[in-house]
Amino acid sequence: MGLKTESDSAMQWFALRVTYGRELKLQSLLREQGIETFIPMKNIIKTSDGKTGLASVPAINNLIFAYSAKNTLNDWIKLEGETSMTRFIWDKNTREPIVVPQRQMEDFIKVSESGCEDLVYLSEVSPKLREGQRVKVISGPFAGIEGTVVRIRQSRRVLVELPGLMAVATAYIQKERLAIKP
Repeated sequence: MGLKTESDSAMQWFALRVTYGRELKLQSLLREQGIETFIPMKNIIKTSDGKTGLASVPAINNLIFAYSAKNTLNDWIKLEGETSMTRFIWDKNTREPIVVPQRQMEDFIKVSESGCEDLVYLSEVSPKLREGQRVKVISGPFAGIEGTVVRIRQSRRVLVELPGLMAVATAYIQKERLAIKP
């Protein structure tokens, strides 16, 4: 058994892989244990029994974020045993579970929960997109978020990246709403 470190008991955002689209079920189970979770959601038009309406579904399949101590999540996964629906997403370089920095997670949540229909979720971020200008949004629905200016679908957006995982790009943002980060 490995040596316990201070980071094992520190509260952090972890990315978890969930099997078979059971994100909402896992979210409910973790919340019952007092663990804060986040699943980026999107609205889709769904037809069921001849009726059409909006349905809220996970924007990224099989992914959930949990704010907890590493050892708490480890214990949860061990408790599930062989039938576990949950796994950490591992950083290939450090061979540790991916931890999302607090500030980036807050920005990611703010963009994801903005209610904008024109958000773009990217599973991979090309190096070319990372070359954009670092900015802070100073007004509008995304005020306060920090990211990189990118052009996607012919419009200026701010990209909030969760390194090693994914990114979300805002809806169109006017240049006047952006402040360049040093």
